[in-house]
Amino acid sequence: MADNVLTPEFRVSFAYVFRPSKPMAGDENKDPKYTITMLFPKGADLSALKKAAQQAAIDKWGADKVPKGLRSPFRDQGEKDYAGYEAGAIFINATSKQKPGLVDARMNDIIEEKDFYSGCYAHATVRAFAYDNKGNRGVAFGLQNIQKLRDGEPLGGRTRPTDDFQAVADAGESSSGAGSVFD
Repeated sequence: MADNVLTPEFRVSFAYVFRPSKPMAGDENKDPKYTITMLFPKGADLSALKKAAQQAAIDKWGADKVPKGLRSPFRDQGEKDYAGYEAGAIFINATSKQKPGLVDARMNDIIEEKDFYSGCYAHATVRAFAYDNKGNRGVAFGLQNIQKLRDGEPLGGRTRPTDDFQAVADAGESSSGAGSVFD
C-alpha cells in the first residue's frame, strides 16, 4: 500500500468533506464520494506528489510496462473557467469513500460546515493509486485527512453577509418612510 503524502498549501475548491457528493448523471451506479479540488499556486513544489504518482504507476504495471497516455492527476487550472482558477497553475482532485479527518491549524476538529469552505487554505494527506477501468487508465489520489491552515476569500461568487450589510444602531426600531408607492 502506498504511503500518505503531505501536500503543499492549496486553496480549497469544490469541497465535499462533510457529506459525499452525488455521482454525476450517467454514473448513478457509482458510490458517492467525499471530494476536494486542490488549487496549487504557480510554482508550488509538487515533487513529492509526482514521485508518489509515478511510483503508483510502476507498482501497478511495472517499470518497463507503464502504459503511454495515462490520465494525469495534475491538471492545468486554465482548463476550467471558475473563480480562483489561474491558467498555468495546477489542480488535483482527491476522493475517498470514507469521510476524511478535518482539523484546523490548532488540531481541533472542524465540525461546522461554515468553517471549511471553497476559498480557504489547507493542506492534506493523500495516497496515490493507479487505475485501469474499462479502458480508462491513469493515476489519481485518495483523500486521507485535511488541515485547514487559514481563511481566504470565498469562491463561487456568493458574498458574505458582513460585506453586504452594516450594523444597525437600534435593531428594535423600524424606519418610517415618507410614503411608498405600494401603500
